[in-house]
Amino acid sequence: MSDQNWLQRLTKSEKDKWIGGVCGGLGMYTPIPSWTWRLLFTVLFLCGGAGFVIYILLWIFLPKGPEQGVQP
Repeated sequence: MSDQNWLQRLTKSEKDKWIGGVCGGLGMYTPIPSWTWRLLFTVLFLCGGAGFVIYILLWIFLPKGPEQGVQP
């Protein structure tokens, strides 16, 4: 077992992605499903644009995940 927590292993998903794979990656490494992350980012975007800024930053800074979508 790895000494890393889920935040240290967080990557973008190559399998479950619509735009950049951020929500798919969050869904893979947290107990919250990816559709809920997508809904959350959409609501934050509509309520002032914060969802867009956060999503873009995560898209830039999260590393690319494995091609086969290996589950932790």
